[in-house]
Amino acid sequence: MRFRPCIDIHDGKVKQIIGSTLSDDGGASENFVSPRGAAFFARFYRKEDLPGGHLIILNKRGTPEYEASLEQARKALEAYPGGLMVGGGITDANAADFIEMGASHVIVSSFAFSDGVIREDNLKRLLEVCGREHICLDLSVKKKNSQYYIVTDRWQKFTEQVLSVDLLEKLSVYCSEYLIHATDVEGKRSGMDEDLIRILADYEGNPVTYAGGVGSYDDIDVLRELSGGRLDVTIGSALDLFGGPLEYDLIMERILEE
Repeated sequence: MRFRPCIDIHDGKVKQIIGSTLSDDGGASENFVSPRGAAFFARFYRKEDLPGGHLIILNKRGTPEYEASLEQARKALEAYPGGLMVGGGITDANAADFIEMGASHVIVSSFAFSDGVIREDNLKRLLEVCGREHICLDLSVKKKNSQYYIVTDRWQKFTEQVLSVDLLEKLSVYCSEYLIHATDVEGKRSGMDEDLIRILADYEGNPVTYAGGVGSYDDIDVLRELSGGRLDVTIGSALDLFGGPLEYDLIMERILEE
């Protein structure tokens, strides 16, 4: 198990939001808005030697707010070249630009789906542009009818695709990592989605980062036990770096425990 840093950028500011409230018009319920820019957090993670973090632009591409957030992302990548992945509006047209800016991976979600189904043609184009080793697929999910469906477009649109170990194995030819948010609990600090964790724990391929609902130190132990230590974890709203009650140093102590 590893701790994966996160930097979420919305309207040009580092924020923590309740993921299920993010809308196409840019609105969102905020847990935390930092007075510091994204580069501050990138420098901190670099000092702590924590690569593999997720830098996410939450605004819709083509808007002034996206451009403001993009500038923050660029500064973060300059501060920690090779140490951060970047997501938000990634396509084959701009993926290489982010790699050139210093991103280790591009995080891809909506571009991999269209009309609710997997677009392997798009994924193949991404492979040609930046290579499997630079691609992380975001397969974030919402629960519906007792199954976990992948959601896209800032988690507002359901696809027809149910998350499963078979799907993770199938898509592994197109990526080297997975990022999976439990969007029903994301940003609520109310506990993790343990049923989802059990599904992810059965997959033994690419590294998988679980995100969503961590609200206590004991959650780290639960995640380790349920996943056999296979899953990495990212923590946003609950972390003291983002105004939450959990101390970063104590979280790291829990994660490093055998």
